[in-house]
Amino acid sequence: MIRLCSSGRLQYAWNNKKGDPNLAGQFKLGGWRHFGLFQDQRFASNAVSLAAPSSSGTPLLLAGDIGGWAVFEQQIYRMPNTDDRGIGIFGRISGAPADRNLIDLYIDAGIEFIGLSAKRPDDKFGIAAGYAHISKQAQQLDNDYRNFVRPDWPQRSFEGLLTAVYQYQIREGWSVQPNFQYIIHPGGGAAAPSGAFPGVRLKNAAVLGIRTTLKF
Repeated sequence: MIRLCSSGRLQYAWNNKKGDPNLAGQFKLGGWRHFGLFQDQRFASNAVSLAAPSSSGTPLLLAGDIGGWAVFEQQIYRMPNTDDRGIGIFGRISGAPADRNLIDLYIDAGIEFIGLSAKRPDDKFGIAAGYAHISKQAQQLDNDYRNFVRPDWPQRSFEGLLTAVYQYQIREGWSVQPNFQYIIHPGGGAAAPSGAFPGVRLKNAAVLGIRTTLKF
C-alpha cells in the first residue's frame, strides 16, 4: 500500500559562519501533511463513542492528517576562539489535530554545555524538560468510559519528561553517554483503553541508561 505525505520547512540562521565571534542561532518553521487514513481518538465506525455498549469496536477512519512545528536554538555563551564550544539553549513546539492524534501538542526546552573544560573540549552535558498533551478527543473518550464502564476510570492528561545526559569522550571516536530520565504521568497517567491493561493508572517512572558510540 502506498501512502503519500508531504512536508515543508523554512529556516533562518544567524552568526553561523566559521570564525564568526558572535553568538550563533537559528529558527526553523515547518509543517507536514499525510494523505492516509487515521483512527478517530473517540468515535467508532458507527458514529458512537468507542466506550459505548453499542460501539462497533472499530475506530472511525478519518482522511488525512496535518501538523506544524517550530524550533529555536541560540548560543548564550561561546568559548573564546571556538565555533561550537559554549552554552546553548533550545525550544521546540509541535501541534496536530486532536481528533486523529493522541498527542495534539508537544513542547520541550533545554540547555546544553559543550566543551567548557579546556582539558575535555569534546564533552557535552545537557538537561531538558518535555511536555506532551493528551488530545481533548482522547480525554473525552476517557470521560465516556467513566459514564459507560465505571465512574473511577482514570482520565489521561499529559506526559512530562525531565532528562539529563552527559557525553564523555574516552578517546577520539569513542564516547560513552549515560543518561537519566524521570517520566511524569507515563502514557498520560493511565494505560490506553485499547491496550493490554486498559484503564490502569500508571505511576511516575525513573529510567537510567547508558550508550556508547564508536566511530571508525
